[in-house]
Amino acid sequence: MAKSNKIKIIYKKLGRERAYGLADTDEVIIDSRLKGKKHLEIMLHECLHYLYPEASEEEVVEKSIKLTKTLWHDGYRKVDNHDHDKLQDGTK
Repeated sequence: MAKSNKIKIIYKKLGRERAYGLADTDEVIIDSRLKGKKHLEIMLHECLHYLYPEASEEEVVEKSIKLTKTLWHDGYRKVDNHDHDKLQDGTK
């Protein structure tokens, strides 16, 4: 079955799992208590695991940190709900 063009993200407390996030073939789970820059880092990290399951943990850590630092430096913050502009594939 082909994956959707949108990753399903679920937020819940992951204290028992001793993890900030988890990724499997169906969804990504992010600890609901994460905020700010750490939330961005873990979301990117788990999405990379989802998209590239063959990638090593070291590769995913390196790329998620680089993406986090780049986006954070450029002013990305989780506050703007504007989605009127289409993405590169023509979807919103």
